[in-house]
Amino acid sequence: MRPAHALIDLDALRHNYRFAKSLSKSRAFAVVKANAYGHGAVECAQALADDADAFAVACIEEALQLRAAGIRQPILLLEGWFEASELPLIVEHQLWSVVHHHGQVQELLAAQLGTPLHIWLKLDSGMHRVGFSPAEYAGLWQQLERSQNVASLASMTHFSRADEPETGRTEEQLATFQRVTRDLKGPTSLCNSPGVLAWPQAHGDWLRPGIMLYGATPFEFEQEHAARLKPVMQLQSKVIAVRELPAGEPIGYGSRFITQRPTRVGVVAMGYADGYPRHATDGTPVLVDGQRSQIIGRVSMDMLTLDLTDLPQSGLGSNVRLWGEGLNASEVASHAGTIAYQLFCNLNRVPRRFISSTSSFST
Repeated sequence: MRPAHALIDLDALRHNYRFAKSLSKSRAFAVVKANAYGHGAVECAQALADDADAFAVACIEEALQLRAAGIRQPILLLEGWFEASELPLIVEHQLWSVVHHHGQVQELLAAQLGTPLHIWLKLDSGMHRVGFSPAEYAGLWQQLERSQNVASLASMTHFSRADEPETGRTEEQLATFQRVTRDLKGPTSLCNSPGVLAWPQAHGDWLRPGIMLYGATPFEFEQEHAARLKPVMQLQSKVIAVRELPAGEPIGYGSRFITQRPTRVGVVAMGYADGYPRHATDGTPVLVDGQRSQIIGRVSMDMLTLDLTDLPQSGLGSNVRLWGEGLNASEVASHAGTIAYQLFCNLNRVPRRFISSTSSFST
């Protein structure tokens, strides 16, 4: 069998959720949207079922997948519903929903539901993506508060630059949120992963840890709390061929890399069809038998090449870790002009193997 696979450490996932909770007295949504950032939503949710206060997903399809897998905690739809026809399903499966635009408000007020919904009203405090303006927010809150279709109301917003603490933008957004919601009674939720890690004054009643659950830092600098996260995914494969090349020889498509010395080249069963970034530059770090090496040459669909010259003990069959323990995905992402979020979400074709202290299995 082809050796490429992603090893998912569910104990590390539980550690990261519990660590997020330890930073605050708040409750926390475990954000498992986009197939748990590529890690496997059902398996991750089941692993967190004894710990998580609630879960959060992007859309109803993701929520129904969790309900079918036996997840009973509240599940928040972060983008709400896309069509009014979803409202009966939201009622049936006891989902919570964000409301972030006027169309959703009107559909909710006009619906005949029978059972009222738990609604999280989104404030645009400065991200300017979705949500209601500060000027209209209180009026909409009061309108929904009077509706028989609303069981409870909570306020939420989203920080645009919580991972850049020196900019002042998060302080501005927090001040706006506090001013607008000061007289509104209900739970609050403001913090994504960088907010959880770096902005304790903004924690509110509910945290929304996402990328930090999977052990990747949202920061481009060393951060004390982020340093305590454990990587959940190990993307791994093996060396499947070794070439000895003299100086001056090109490697791979486009001849991007030219050997500067006699070079021992390892070929690895991993490529962009697996989700490894095609734009990874020469010098992108990898681990070979636990030792650091680097990519040389352009990443192909099914293979990539790396430098084994200074690793004489490594060769055919050597273990290769593309990211994970000892090599944070954020470092790899920086060499490919992207972010760890995209690396994880782009994972494709490679099987996932789940491990924990209680069991191990594959999908």
